Amino acid sequence: MSDNDGKKTLGLRGGNRPGNVKQSFSHGRTKNVVVETKRKRVVVPKPGAAKPGAASGKIAGDPSRRPAGISDAEMERRMKALQAAKAREAEEAAKREAEEKARAEARERRRQEAEAKEREQREAEEKARKKAEDEERKKKEAEEAAKRAAAEAAAAAAQPKQEASAPRSGASKSAAPAQTPRKSDREREQRNTRGKGRDDGRRSGKLTLNQALSGDGGRQKSMAAMKRKQERARQKAMGGSVEREKVIRDVQLPEAIVVSELANRMAERVADVVKELMKMGMMVTQNQTIDADTAELIIEEFGHKVVRVSDADVEDVIADVEDSEEDLQGRPPVITIMGHVDHGKTSLLDAIRDAKVVAGEAGGITQHIGAYQVQTDDGVTLSFLDTPGHAAFTSMRSRGAQVTDIVVLVVAADDSVMPQTIEAINHAKAAEVPMIIAINKMDKPAANPDQVRAELLQHEVIVEKMSGDVQDVEVSAMTGQGLDELLEAIALQAEILELKANPNRAAQGAVIEAQLDVGRGPVATVLVQNGTLRQGDIFVVGEQYGKVRALINDKGERVKEAGPSVPVEVLGLNGTPEAGDVLNVTETEAQAREIAAYREQAAKDKRAAAGAATTLEQLMQKAKEDENVAELPILVKADVQGSAEAIVQAMEKIGNDEVRVRVLHSGVGAITETDVGLAEASGAPVMGFNVRANASARNTANQKGVEIRYYSVIYDLVDDVKAAASGLLSAEIREKFIGYAEIKEVFKVSGVGRVAGCLVTEGVARRSAGVRLLRDNVVIHEGTLKTLKRFKDEVAEVLSGQECGMAFENYEDIRPADVIEIFEREEVTRTLE
Repeated sequence: MSDNDGKKTLGLRGGNRPGNVKQSFSHGRTKNVVVETKRKRVVVPKPGAAKPGAASGKIAGDPSRRPAGISDAEMERRMKALQAAKAREAEEAAKREAEEKARAEARERRRQEAEAKEREQREAEEKARKKAEDEERKKKEAEEAAKRAAAEAAAAAAQPKQEASAPRSGASKSAAPAQTPRKSDREREQRNTRGKGRDDGRRSGKLTLNQALSGDGGRQKSMAAMKRKQERARQKAMGGSVEREKVIRDVQLPEAIVVSELANRMAERVADVVKELMKMGMMVTQNQTIDADTAELIIEEFGHKVVRVSDADVEDVIADVEDSEEDLQGRPPVITIMGHVDHGKTSLLDAIRDAKVVAGEAGGITQHIGAYQVQTDDGVTLSFLDTPGHAAFTSMRSRGAQVTDIVVLVVAADDSVMPQTIEAINHAKAAEVPMIIAINKMDKPAANPDQVRAELLQHEVIVEKMSGDVQDVEVSAMTGQGLDELLEAIALQAEILELKANPNRAAQGAVIEAQLDVGRGPVATVLVQNGTLRQGDIFVVGEQYGKVRALINDKGERVKEAGPSVPVEVLGLNGTPEAGDVLNVTETEAQAREIAAYREQAAKDKRAAAGAATTLEQLMQKAKEDENVAELPILVKADVQGSAEAIVQAMEKIGNDEVRVRVLHSGVGAITETDVGLAEASGAPVMGFNVRANASARNTANQKGVEIRYYSVIYDLVDDVKAAASGLLSAEIREKFIGYAEIKEVFKVSGVGRVAGCLVTEGVARRSAGVRLLRDNVVIHEGTLKTLKRFKDEVAEVLSGQECGMAFENYEDIRPADVIEIFEREEVTRTLE
C-alpha cells in the first residue's frame, strides 16, 4: 500500500481557478457566491540583493517587484502602518514593564511599612512596659527612702543631748557623703529614663470597642483638643491647677427629651452623652428622644442635679390671676334662656329684643346658641344666651349653664314640665346658678300656671308663690304681658349677685359656638368673662390659636374691643375650636403656638392611650360581639360645631343589639370632594345640616353614586336615619297556630309509607303549613307534610271536624292518639323605638 493510500495530495491546480462558496445567513437563508482563488507570488531575492531596508525601498519603488494591483502610495501607507504598529508594540511593552516595576516597588514599600509599623508597635509596647517598671521601681525607692528617713529621725531623737551639741562641721561632713550618692543616683536614673516611656498620645495594639468607648482610641484629636492639652501642660509646668472646677447645674428634665438637648442643658459634649448611653446598652444618636428616667440616670452620672418638670408647665403663662378688690368693676349679667322645645324661649327673647330672631331659624326652632345684648328701659345692659330646647342639644345647654349667671327657665303654661325642662333644671343646679321661672303662653285658653308651679315642686323648685325663694313671672311672648316684670326680676337677681370683673387685664372667655365660614374662615362666638378682648390680641383657645383680626358684635357691627359679659364673634383663628373651649390671651404668638401644640399632642396621646389600653382579649370579645351587629355608616357635615356635636350624640342613641349607626366623620363646613371619597369607600350617605356640597363634590357624587342629603331641621335628620337603620333590622318571625289534628289510625301505603288517618279537631289543616308531632304534649318531631288527602284526592286544606290522611316528610314514627299541631310563620317588619 502506498503512502498516500490512493488519495490525491491537496494542492492548487494551475493558476487562477473559479470556485463556488455557499454563504449562510440568519433564518436559514443561503447564497452561492463565485470565488476566484489566486496563487500567492513568492518573491525570492537574488544573490546580489541589497539590505532589507533598501530592498523594501526598491519594492516600493519598483512596480515589477510589487504585489499586483498595489500602487506606490498604497505600498508606502502599508509600510508606514507596519512601522507604526511595531512602534506601538514596543511602547506597550515598555509601559507594561514600567507598570510591573511600579507594582513591585509598591508591594515592597507596603511590606516595609508594615514591618516598620510592627517594629514601632513593638517598641511602643516595650517603652510602655519599661515605663511601668520604672514607675514601680521609683515607687518602691520612694517607700524605702521614707522608711529610712523615719528610722533616722527616730535614731536622732534617741541620741543624747551632748551629741546634738557637737560641732556642726563634723555633722555636715558626715552627712554630705550620705546625701551625695542619693542625688547622683537620682540624676543618673533621670538621664537613663529620659525619652523612655514618654506619653506621646500614640495608640498601641488593636482598637477594641471598650477602648473606643473609654476614649483610649478612636478618631484623631482635633486642633482644639491639642491646644487644650498644651494649655494644661503649660499650666502644670507653671504650677497652676490643671483640672477646672466642675460646675454643677440644675437640669430641667421634661417627660421626654432629645439627646442633644439634654447635653445642651448639662453643658456637656454630645459625644460624651451618647457614649454614656451606649455604655448603658442604648444605641442612640443625638437626634433621638429618650425618656425621663434614662435621662435622670445620665444627669446623675455627670454629677448634675435633676429638676423634674412637666410639659403642662407651658400653660403656666395663662395661670389664673387673682384680681384685687379695687380693680373689680360691675359687669352686665349673663342670662341663659332654657326650657323645652317649642315652649317659646326664642319668641320671648324676640319680644324682649324687638327683633325677629325666630324667623331666621329653620322650622321655627333654634339650632344654635345665640348670644345677644339687650338694653332695658332703665339703662341696664343684659347679655342673653338662647339655647336650643331639643333633646339633641343637651351638651350645648350644659355649656350654656356653665358660662351663665342667671337661668331663665321658660315653661309653657299649657304644656307644663317636660323632659327637657327637667334637664335644664338639673344643669342649672349642677352649675349652682339661680333660676327665674318664666311661665309663658299665658294668652292661651288652656293656660294653667298653678299646675306648672305644682309640677316644679316635684323637682325641688319652689317658687315664691309657693313660699319658696325662686322668682316666677307669668309672661306672654305674643302679647308682651309680664315682660317688664321679668326684666325687673332679672335686674333684682343680678343686683343680689353683685357681679364684678376686672376689665384691665388679659381677656378670658368661653367659646359659645364655632363655625367655618366661607370667606371669613374659622369664626368663634366668644363670651368674654374677664378682661377686655381687643383687636390684635394673640390668644389660644383649646387646641387652636390665633390673632384677633376682627370683632363683630351681635348686631353685625365691627368693634375694637369687648369687655366682660360681652358676646362677640372672633375672626383670625387658625382652626375651628370646640364649643365650650376657653379663650386666653397670651403675650407672644410663640407662647400661644406652644400651648396649642401641647394641648393637641395631649389630646392625641389620650386617644392613643384609650385605644392602646384595650387588650387583645377585649378586642377579640368585641369582634365576636360585633359579628351579628349591622352598622349604618354615615358622614355628618354641619354649619357649626355645636350642631355637628349634637347630631353625633343623637346618632349614638339610635340602635339596639342588632343594629347601630356609626358616624365615620363629622365636621364643620361645606361638603367637599374628600367627604364624598370617604363616603364612596365606606358605602355611606353624606348628611349635610345647613351646608351644601361644592361643585366638584356634586360631580364626584353623581359619578360615584354617593347619596348626599340636605337638612335644615334636626328632627328630620334623626327620623330619616332612624328609618334607614330600621331597614337593617332582620324581620321578626312570628308563629300563628291554625289548627290541631288527632291521629285515629295508622296505615301503611305502598309507595308512600306510613300514613296517619286523622281527625281535624280545631282550626284547619293546610298542605303548605308546618307541622309538629306531639306525644303526651311533648314535641317529638317538627317538619312539613308530604301529603294531605281527603279520601283519595290530594287537597290543599281540610277544615275542622273532617277526616283526612297525612304523611310526614322523612318521618314515619307515628302512632294512634298522637296530636298534630299545624302552624304558619309570618314575617313582621321591625322598627327602632
